[in-house]
Amino acid sequence: MVDQPGFNSKINRSNWVRLRTLIVLRWVAIGGQLAAITVAQRLFDLDLNLGLCFLAISASIVANLVAVFVFPENKRLTEFEVAWMLLFDIGQLAFLLALTGGLNNPFALLIMAPVTISATALKPGTTALLGAATIGFISIVAMWHLPLRTEDGFIMKMPQDFVIGFWTALVIGVMFLGLFASRITAEVHAMSDALTATQMALAREQKLTDLGGVVAAAAHELGTPLATIKLASAELIDELDDPQLKEDAMLIRDQADRCRDILRSMGQAGKDDLLMRRAPLSAVVREAAEPHENRGKNVHYDIAALTLGGPKQPTIDRHPEIIHGLRNLVQNAVDFAAANVWIDVGWDNETIVLTISDDGPGFSSQVIGRIGDPFVSERNKGSSSQRPGYDGMGLGLFIAKTLLERSGAELSFANGGDVGSAAPQFEIRSGAIVQARWPLDRIGATSDSERPALGENIAIEAT
Repeated sequence: MVDQPGFNSKINRSNWVRLRTLIVLRWVAIGGQLAAITVAQRLFDLDLNLGLCFLAISASIVANLVAVFVFPENKRLTEFEVAWMLLFDIGQLAFLLALTGGLNNPFALLIMAPVTISATALKPGTTALLGAATIGFISIVAMWHLPLRTEDGFIMKMPQDFVIGFWTALVIGVMFLGLFASRITAEVHAMSDALTATQMALAREQKLTDLGGVVAAAAHELGTPLATIKLASAELIDELDDPQLKEDAMLIRDQADRCRDILRSMGQAGKDDLLMRRAPLSAVVREAAEPHENRGKNVHYDIAALTLGGPKQPTIDRHPEIIHGLRNLVQNAVDFAAANVWIDVGWDNETIVLTISDDGPGFSSQVIGRIGDPFVSERNKGSSSQRPGYDGMGLGLFIAKTLLERSGAELSFANGGDVGSAAPQFEIRSGAIVQARWPLDRIGATSDSERPALGENIAIEAT
């Protein structure tokens, strides 16, 4: 399973940037620029071209005022609009640096800020263009700039080697911060999307479970009045002489039977009644795998205690997390199996061990160490030819892993060839092997003798 229905993992996050956020950041930058120019002139007696400096700062002030008064405060910017705003900030800062010593000005480091902002909000291509523009501006400022001159005529500048080193550091910083911030942001967004999909899958499974419980309860509660209707209609059929009225009574009886059959079939889907809130381990496993048993692959079950004479099969809580997680793992095995999928379940006095294996190509060495991360794009390089149009399995395995770990399981992933020498039973299982291990106390496992009563026995009072 890759994408959950109704969930789109490819979201245009550049439209998440609020105009107000960039306006506030620009006001902070304007305040810092005014403070730096004032301190440089008053404290260090630098001879600055204040007219051009204030012209550059005024351009930012005007741009901010236009944005404040023309656009609504809650406006979300498109990628194009964000890119142009950041490009304007890069050009404005580069112009100020050209007026105040170029790379001899230590505040030249701030020119990397817009690229970092772009890497966290915009697409990699847009960030690359802004990074190239930043490097271009840095190079221009390094060669053409007004020197930092004091009132006494002394020029403050670094040795040329230091200037070249600072230029190199800025270029590397722009590329490194852009790539680093972009990669971290992409991973954070991928994890956020995957967790959202996991919650959606769990909520859907829970809704189905709750709906089944409601249906089962309705079928139980409506059974008595329907039986009464049927009994009364049968008596009317026997007593009525009018053929038309008798036909109406027969219709009532038939419709009552139809309602009973509908409720019975719907009630079979109810899994949250008192009887099915807990179920034997084998029943839960078979329920999870049942949707994939008739997809052209043979699903084999081996359900037994881990040791001869071990404890009887435990009864466990029927959590939606376990059902949905196991179903995803079985689906993945069936998708890639050549002909067979094996589901081995064992238990002892402390743990439950479930192993799902297949005879497919197995996990590729490139991704086996990253299984469980969202959006791992391929299981095996040959899978695309085996399953045309298959987009990946990262999100499905992430959902399964997250849900099962939430229920207390520890998961491990391997290939049949990796364990064949140590475990001969896996020699024909050349594909992927996924093993889940639960402590008995984490999933409410009990023996049949410890199962609680299904409910209170209500005494029947004679009337």
